[in-house]
Amino acid sequence: MKLSKTVKGYAFVLLGVLAVSNVYIFSKAALDDIHLSQFGVYWFGFALIIIVSFNTKKVSIKTIKRLPQSCYRTLLIVGILELLGTSLFFLSIKLMSNPALVSFIGNSTPVFVTILGLVVLKERFNSIELIGILITVLGSFVIAYNPGLELPSDFYASILFTLLSGVIYAISTIIVKQKIAKISTPILTLNRAVFLFIASVIFLLAAQKSIIIPTKAVINTLLGAFLGPFLAAYAGYSALKYIEASRASVLGSIKSIFVLLTAWLYFSKLPTEIQIIGGLLTIIGIILISTGKIILKKKSSKQ
Repeated sequence: MKLSKTVKGYAFVLLGVLAVSNVYIFSKAALDDIHLSQFGVYWFGFALIIIVSFNTKKVSIKTIKRLPQSCYRTLLIVGILELLGTSLFFLSIKLMSNPALVSFIGNSTPVFVTILGLVVLKERFNSIELIGILITVLGSFVIAYNPGLELPSDFYASILFTLLSGVIYAISTIIVKQKIAKISTPILTLNRAVFLFIASVIFLLAAQKSIIIPTKAVINTLLGAFLGPFLAAYAGYSALKYIEASRASVLGSIKSIFVLLTAWLYFSKLPTEIQIIGGLLTIIGIILISTGKIILKKKSSKQ
């Protein structure tokens, strides 16, 4: 049975979401034992090895040399944007005493992607799908919302960095969507890992930290690198080949639900009532986005 492009796109989004939701566990476990600069070197270093091992022919020097000149510019721009976006995100986490607030503001990324998708890529959605997008984004905000917390003095600076990170990620997503037919997913995944690995090495040298880390941290970064920089990045770029950038970004926001589930499974942390409400809103939104065209077609056929 041949799967439609939309189904393939949804499948890749789901794969990416499942990978990312487990990344939180391995990254948290590793960062409890090592410095952020050490973490970055091992995390993205392992990612490079895994990406090349799984895609020996697709990321060979000959394959990269065959790319059109314009693709090199795209890879450079996307690499720099991914580096900036990731750096600003981690900087906001460092500034903000409560990472839950960063997560809350970070859920604005699908909004930026949707706006740019409508304006730049001329992506179009019917009324039911647009309602679904709004409900899904609202649901992800509700899940990340944590009432009763005092705002720290560095709140506004952290918000600025988080929003800038979201805008940068959105721009990167739109650029990749425009070039996804010319640049293969493995090369895009490798490109991202290379930029972040080089930056991590520079960070490690500047922080004057040792390259030697505990065995436990090595195992956690290896497993996390497979799930995050390799599998999640690959799935995210692959989804853009089959569905709209805005749709992929919004659907990806269901990761909040899976993070709740993994937190419950691994750390026995039960979701709050408001998080359950947010999860239900997200599920309703996803259903509307997925079935919007079908519902309108049935209505039009009956008229």
